[in-house]
Amino acid sequence: MTNREKKDKKFLMAENHSSQKSENGKSEVDCPSCGNNITVRDYQQNIVICENCGRVLKEEIKDRGPEWRAFKQEDREKKSRAGPPTTETIHDKGLSTYIDWKNRDAKGNKLSPQRRNQVYRLRKWHKRTRVSDATDRNLAFALSEINRMSSQLSIPRNVQEIASRIYREAIEENLIRGRSIEGCTSATLYAACREAEIPRTLKEIAEASRVDRQEIGRTYRFISRKIDLDLPLTDPSNYVSRFGSELNISGEAKVEAMEIIRKAQEEKLTSGKSPSGTAAAAIYIAGLKCGERRTQRDVAKVADVTEVTVRNRYKEIAKELDEKNIAKNR
Repeated sequence: MTNREKKDKKFLMAENHSSQKSENGKSEVDCPSCGNNITVRDYQQNIVICENCGRVLKEEIKDRGPEWRAFKQEDREKKSRAGPPTTETIHDKGLSTYIDWKNRDAKGNKLSPQRRNQVYRLRKWHKRTRVSDATDRNLAFALSEINRMSSQLSIPRNVQEIASRIYREAIEENLIRGRSIEGCTSATLYAACREAEIPRTLKEIAEASRVDRQEIGRTYRFISRKIDLDLPLTDPSNYVSRFGSELNISGEAKVEAMEIIRKAQEEKLTSGKSPSGTAAAAIYIAGLKCGERRTQRDVAKVADVTEVTVRNRYKEIAKELDEKNIAKNR
């Protein structure tokens, strides 16, 4: 491949897209030759071609990309004139401006003392105007709490977005009045973890929060009932990967534990039981069957349950599923 061809390949911006549908349901850019509706946009030649047969369907199309070129991420960040996307994790959704704390002008030169005092006053009043009323102050503090707990619990960004959205809905329904902000943020974060199927228990949320477990559970039930949250039941198999990694068991034992949980769910043995306790018992049984035995104390410590819970769930599952190999390996 020549340098010219390499250069052309870099500038070729092909975009697969489904054709838009017209009002009568037929595709507007169906290929007249083969009838395919998947097209490719070639922005270098400004044409739209059929992906199947290569026929040119449109000419002189508009380039939807930027007018500048960049070959490194640093160059893209410098040349990009658009800001970050809107986010629910900031009280103003990231749409307001921001005055940097660096006391330098656009050319990088230091500001004079008089100019620096002026920028300090501007920065102070700008910060005050961003949080204008009680709702904004509530949101600013609550969303910062969600961000703090999410960082402490290693919760991904998309779950923070869900928690922030739920908290905003609770404010719109006037459900926060008379309740602590910490309790409401902890409850919404737990609800977001349930919705995204991220394995986090109430006790883990309470340890990262400033309120106790009972208040979080009470607030969670109240908010979920008032704004009609349709949350799925916590699947015990979601805990197997995390607990198994902390216990340093093999992938085979993890798969066996998930299979035991699946059989227990079919026999209705997990109804009304703690998901973490069920997962701990399944891991304990899988360790016995796969020759990677872990003590009940170790399993209970990782799952943050008592040894009695592990023992009771173990006896129930072993009895109902008739795990004959367990007694031999025990």
